[in-house]
Amino acid sequence: MLDLLIENANLATPLGNEARRGAAAGEIFTEIVNIGVKDGKIAYIGADLPESGDVLDAGGWLVTPGLVDCHTHLVFGGFRHNELPLKLAGADYMEILASGGGILSTVAATRAAEPRKLYRKATYFLNEMLEHGTTTVEAKSGYGLDFETELKQLQVVAELRKNNDIDIVSTFMGAHAVPPEFKGNSDDYVDKLVNEIIPKIAETGLAEFCDIFCEEGVFDVEQSRKILAAAKEHGFKLKIHADEIVDLGGAALAAEMGAISAEHLIAASDSGLEALAKTDTIAVLLPTTSFYLGKPFARARKMLDLGIPIAIASDFNPGSSPNFNLQLSMTLAYLQYRMHPAEILTATTLNAACALNLGETKGSIEVGKDADIIIWDCPDLNFLLYRFGNNKVDTVIKRGVIM
Repeated sequence: MLDLLIENANLATPLGNEARRGAAAGEIFTEIVNIGVKDGKIAYIGADLPESGDVLDAGGWLVTPGLVDCHTHLVFGGFRHNELPLKLAGADYMEILASGGGILSTVAATRAAEPRKLYRKATYFLNEMLEHGTTTVEAKSGYGLDFETELKQLQVVAELRKNNDIDIVSTFMGAHAVPPEFKGNSDDYVDKLVNEIIPKIAETGLAEFCDIFCEEGVFDVEQSRKILAAAKEHGFKLKIHADEIVDLGGAALAAEMGAISAEHLIAASDSGLEALAKTDTIAVLLPTTSFYLGKPFARARKMLDLGIPIAIASDFNPGSSPNFNLQLSMTLAYLQYRMHPAEILTATTLNAACALNLGETKGSIEVGKDADIIIWDCPDLNFLLYRFGNNKVDTVIKRGVIM
């Protein structure tokens, strides 16, 4: 007997365990079905009505996989609302960083924050994310830039993973910026990362991925290659913040290093994108960051035409995207990337799951996968993306449990 049967579900889901690219990104399964859940897994999809302990009538509303937010900076001290007037007055992201603001102001606040305060703050964010349909999230460190604080962030993530309904994947990002004590001497910090911090973080087992900020004024391509090579040697899977502000060659580096994802890509060149297209690297695009910073939007349609698999995430952080509602990211992808609704669903479910190495268990509604399911207060996928500014989630089901 099933634990839960969801009747009359207007199902929309991508299929498979691997990232979808090109025309396949827009191919989703849509049908009115009943969905059965057993032991936290999807056990049945079809027209019959198997015996079940609990029954939930979706009433013909849209039903999709739980959303997967594959790029966030979840754990941080302080906020950066005082920087917004500077941005509106014309200061750009890198100018604020160079003056000691931006990431560095969050580093100071995170270094000073007690773990319990970081934990409580992040718990609030996770609860809100779940209410808005995000059932799996990635959490990067990167607001410590020293071993002690990076470890503190990752330990908080580990505690959050134990005590929250939402699934959390951990990424070490000690190369998020050059710390103030190494100002003007980034090579020495790179050496410290490679020789001390990365090996010690690897020993803890607290992070699956290593990410870096390959950007002008932060870490150049050679420094980034050195950091990524060390991370790979110590067992980390690789991610890259690539070509967000200028075309530094981060996309090509992601292809060269076999990164699981290249993230941002706003300024990526044609040659960089063509290099990515020859690999399995997933382009993680972050439309709310472009929106909030007033920057151009990544060339999503070019990437789709080249056959690059695309995921979409929130980039939730206190500076450039203080938003954790993936529904807004989805609508911006519709309006600004000119992606089609089915492509956007794939990008925020299956492809996002694959960007976290979770394609075999999450990202689609198929028998055997985790029962992470959203019932939307919407008749169909087009309506979901058409409206914005309000939460359109009706019911969240996480690992078969109605939240």
